[in-house]
Amino acid sequence: MSSLFATSSAALAAEAAQTERHRRLGQGWGQPLTPDAQGRLPVVSGPEKVRQAIFTILDTEPGERVMRADFGCGLRRFLMQPNNPGTRAGIERVVTQALVRWEPRIRVIEVQVLSTDDPALVHIDLHYAHVLDGRQDVLVYPFYLEQR
Repeated sequence: MSSLFATSSAALAAEAAQTERHRRLGQGWGQPLTPDAQGRLPVVSGPEKVRQAIFTILDTEPGERVMRADFGCGLRRFLMQPNNPGTRAGIERVVTQALVRWEPRIRVIEVQVLSTDDPALVHIDLHYAHVLDGRQDVLVYPFYLEQR
């Protein structure tokens, strides 16, 4: 009986720790803002909320937000640029700067911009750690240099 109690206590403690982690990482509407079948907006929390915030930073061009005109990454300046080491280095620089500035819940470990078989497409590989607990995560963001 005590073994069962210890197991359930450990499970409850682990669940409580995860709930606390999700609370501290944040909670809010999921993206994109599209209602579900019942007309409700989805709510996300924890690491998924951080991940969506990173996508928002990468997708936003400075000047788009009225109340925070300097928010964003500015990837659109690389549209129609050649897929060469100079362009990829510029993308790495602006992504790193934007994430360091706008997402305090993470520590950027490495940003790599990798060419693909498609000359118009690069993959932005972002390796980061959550400041809260050091857990590492990876996000791959496809970015088209040319309109398809």
